[in-house]
Amino acid sequence: MTYDTWQRRRFLQLAGLAGAGWLTTISEILAHRAEGRAPREPAQSVILLWLAGGPSQLETFDPHPGAAIAGGTTAIDTAVRGMQLAAGLARLAEQMADVSLVRSLVSKEGDHERGTYLVKTGYRPNPTLVHPSLGAICCHRLPVGNTEIPRHISILPNQWPARGGFLGNCYDAFKTSDPAEPVPDVVSRISAERQTARRQDREFVDRVFAQGRSRQTVAVQHGQMIEQAQSMMTSAQLRAFEISDEPVAVRAKYGDTPFGRGCLAARRLVEQGVRCVEVTLAGWDSHANNHGTHAQLLQILDPAFAALIQDLRERELLDRTVVLCGGEFGRTPRINPLDGRDHWPHGFSMALAGGGLRGGQVIGETDPEGGKHVADPRGVADIHATVLSALGIGPADEEISPAGRPVKLSEGAVIESLLTERG
Repeated sequence: MTYDTWQRRRFLQLAGLAGAGWLTTISEILAHRAEGRAPREPAQSVILLWLAGGPSQLETFDPHPGAAIAGGTTAIDTAVRGMQLAAGLARLAEQMADVSLVRSLVSKEGDHERGTYLVKTGYRPNPTLVHPSLGAICCHRLPVGNTEIPRHISILPNQWPARGGFLGNCYDAFKTSDPAEPVPDVVSRISAERQTARRQDREFVDRVFAQGRSRQTVAVQHGQMIEQAQSMMTSAQLRAFEISDEPVAVRAKYGDTPFGRGCLAARRLVEQGVRCVEVTLAGWDSHANNHGTHAQLLQILDPAFAALIQDLRERELLDRTVVLCGGEFGRTPRINPLDGRDHWPHGFSMALAGGGLRGGQVIGETDPEGGKHVADPRGVADIHATVLSALGIGPADEEISPAGRPVKLSEGAVIESLLTERG
């Protein structure tokens, strides 16, 4: 099987998935009714800005200016009094009223692959089970609606994109590259006449196969998948990938970079009902030249992240879209002999915005002396539980694994201070 053929099959599988019902919990409805308030509408989509390689918390969301662990890194004030970011995030600083920071994430995974698995699924790797990523759960649990294109998309993925896990590889993220390039393998390479002939041949084969095999026909849903695929390939929703449709001024805000274009495409995709978009900015593994590496990457991250938040807010999409930004772990408080920082899962940061989550907050605190103790420690699973709650999905809801045992969507605790009513 060629790569193009594989990609086509992945795209077509993802385009036609139907998720489970999307319901606000009975307890939440009753609680709101008792207080005389309307229940909060859940968010509908997630955008994950994935900083692959493990960004330094000290050079991004948790600066300690003047402390020895800063290694000379300075901080800037933000739109929220008392909240600072590392220098280099000036545009994001203006948007922090809508963004909260969890600075006290702790993990037992200091390896890139294992840490990535943990942050994307909320579970540590288990040799007996592959857990679904957050995006896969969104697609499984939230309704399809009128979306004709894949509802789980990874833009600029590295070697560990989000997966469907035991929910099935039909929930794997569809992988695509820089939105400046065409979406791969969605334009037919044959004439319309030949396409029509192939369709007629397929319909004949399907009819013959279906004779006496009604159960198998229903199970494989082959005909339905083909129809959905043909609908998708001619869908106007594919234009969501074509960021050249946007005004020059809008594209300029995000930055003329693959990541910036990916963030703009993410906004366009959630407008079409896509449930989860993962946009990767790689290169944060700064074992050497930590400060220089981060300075370069912040020039890409800052305009894209800030523009995404502003754009979603101005288009009234922010309340229905959860935005996450972070990587698999942080970096050591100590600068190593190569002027770099090494892996540090003992206190790192993640930014959250939108989806009804309260912005302008800081959760937790790391040790200014560089120790492993953190105030108000939070596990990665707590982030998952909080995001699932914002989406109207019960974190303690269970799915049945292939081995027949129930597995919770998340074993974390909701960070209640991040949940708020929308105005």
